[in-house]
Amino acid sequence: MSRKTRVTKKNFKVFCEGDTEYNYIDEMRRQQRLSIALKPVNMKGGGYSNFLEQVKTDGTTNCLAKFIIIDGDRAVVEDSEKKHLRELLEYCILQNRSGRIPHFLIVDYPDFEYIACLHTPKYKGQNAVQYIIKELGYKSVDEFKADEKVYNVLNTNGNSYTLMLSLLRTENCFVINNYSISKKQYEIKISTIYDWKKLGRKGSNINEFFEVISSFNT
Repeated sequence: MSRKTRVTKKNFKVFCEGDTEYNYIDEMRRQQRLSIALKPVNMKGGGYSNFLEQVKTDGTTNCLAKFIIIDGDRAVVEDSEKKHLRELLEYCILQNRSGRIPHFLIVDYPDFEYIACLHTPKYKGQNAVQYIIKELGYKSVDEFKADEKVYNVLNTNGNSYTLMLSLLRTENCFVINNYSISKKQYEIKISTIYDWKKLGRKGSNINEFFEVISSFNT
């Protein structure tokens, strides 16, 4: 009797800045039952150099793409972090030019807390930390960051990531990944452009993450 062939599921690796992003993406993975497996990796801070080291050494077996989701604020206030961001960006560009595993560098500016606020209809550009405490009912931003159900909070009662995507200032993006997808071949081709003059402007290219994920789920 012949054995059944085991089908190994393709996956997206998602390198997250900290607990908030990890909890959000992990719950998103569970609820949406995506056809491509999401594998979030919690970097727990450490700066851009930590991201670069982890991305370089992480395995690529069955990996369809890597998403590196970072906050952009530290690159504006620390010259050393700007240097490390440049190194991370250059590494991603090099990988994308090689035609191997696509590396999507996603930069939220100033941070994911701002992106979280965009999920909610009442947000009109207020201070993100104060807004999270006042409007989302958290005692502190640390409580918000530690909430394992943050995805539910940001995607119920009129809040949603579709609202966030509609409000994103993509014209302010420091980095943009142009890509094309072949679902049949499980292939993504990508090229990355950037503009250092835009670093420090509120915005994000996190729409690319949602677009790529959803394209493999339809």
